[in-house]
Amino acid sequence: MSQAAPHGATPVYDLLGVGFGPSNLALAVAAHEHNGGTGAADPVTAVFFERQARFGWHSGMLLSDATMQVSFLKDLVTLRNPTSEFSFLCYLKDRGRLIDFVNHKTFYPLRVEFHDYLEWAAAKVDDVVHYGHEVTAVAPVVREGVVEAFDVTVRHVGGSSSYRTRNLVVATGLRPQTPAGVEASDRVWHSRDLLTNVGRLDGADPSRFVVVGAGQSAAEVTAFLHERFPAAEVCAVFSRYGYSPADDSSFANRIFDPAAVDDYFTAPSEVKTMLMNYHRNTNYAVVDTDLIDELYRRSYQEKVNGVNRLRLLNVSRLTAAREHQGRVVVTVETLTTGEVSVLDADVLICATGYQPVDPFPLLGDAARHCHRDGFGRPVVQRDYRIRTDASVLAGVYLQGGTEHTHGITASLLSNAAVRAGEILGSIVANLPVDRPLSAPVSVGAGVPG
Repeated sequence: MSQAAPHGATPVYDLLGVGFGPSNLALAVAAHEHNGGTGAADPVTAVFFERQARFGWHSGMLLSDATMQVSFLKDLVTLRNPTSEFSFLCYLKDRGRLIDFVNHKTFYPLRVEFHDYLEWAAAKVDDVVHYGHEVTAVAPVVREGVVEAFDVTVRHVGGSSSYRTRNLVVATGLRPQTPAGVEASDRVWHSRDLLTNVGRLDGADPSRFVVVGAGQSAAEVTAFLHERFPAAEVCAVFSRYGYSPADDSSFANRIFDPAAVDDYFTAPSEVKTMLMNYHRNTNYAVVDTDLIDELYRRSYQEKVNGVNRLRLLNVSRLTAAREHQGRVVVTVETLTTGEVSVLDADVLICATGYQPVDPFPLLGDAARHCHRDGFGRPVVQRDYRIRTDASVLAGVYLQGGTEHTHGITASLLSNAAVRAGEILGSIVANLPVDRPLSAPVSVGAGVPG
């Protein structure tokens, strides 16, 4: 997928991906297929950088019995190219489980299995990925008043290196969000770090956990801790009266269709708001019905037996949390009465969601060429390219952080295959006809690591 530059020159890539989760993995696969797998006469040259040491996608929540909430057909490729060798079905065939999966009669594989599929796909394009490499700076390359490319500084174990690209594709994922005034620590975790941290408690005989949040992750964490630590009390704190079921009905699921992106993008702002409000219950702060039923079953069984380890503190909110003598003192307010309760816990887990990462700090000087709306958000075109000044020929594309323009699927796996195809198509359509493979080495540029 990449070509070598002449000795003493900096390679100029057609696209450089920042981050290598499912979104940019889907893009790498799309580029691989565009190039004919083993190379084409005029291939798209690509390179991707991921700060993690290896591929990983929400690894801290890979609970052994958790299933995907999206159909396996919405994998990295199928909605873009149903005949792709990178499909989930091809993965199953390669792993020797295709017939077993068919007999399982489900559209929703285990999350650990789907993660293994993603790792399998990532390994097939690992020649264009650099793990343990973090993009730290982006600088516009200007010639005769025109921004033709970007020089990208990448930090790694060996120091730092400089890469040049005609297009930047930013897919840095989401930032964990915790309640105001609460910061992660050894005793305060975000749900994404559950499995990373929970092993430290083995043999410690914890007596109480507090889980804050009303969505799928919060419910999964609550169920997991309740089962993993049979002597501990698990207190679930959320502002709703009860866990709300996810709307995964057939008509509602059309909000995840590729065509829905077109509808949303062209809709007036008030219609965008209306659609998001109508269909938030397909994805945000909602829980699979089976898991709701399981938690209710456990709660009722404990009432019958007179042992209440699972405490559901509904219509409540966390107001404070402080560590004291190896514990966490959690203050909870009941919203209906204003009554305040103090819980002394071993660990507080915040399953309180994520926020998009602002791309502008990473873009540095290049950001001043990017257009913003009245809320300071990037103005993003239908092809996921940020609108820039007319003097900018190089492209900046976003995978994530485009809900305000593209709707609910902006960063979701549901549309990853089609989104990657659209971004690659835009990049290919805008490439210079006689593009050089390299440029003179920039001052201070290092050797690619």
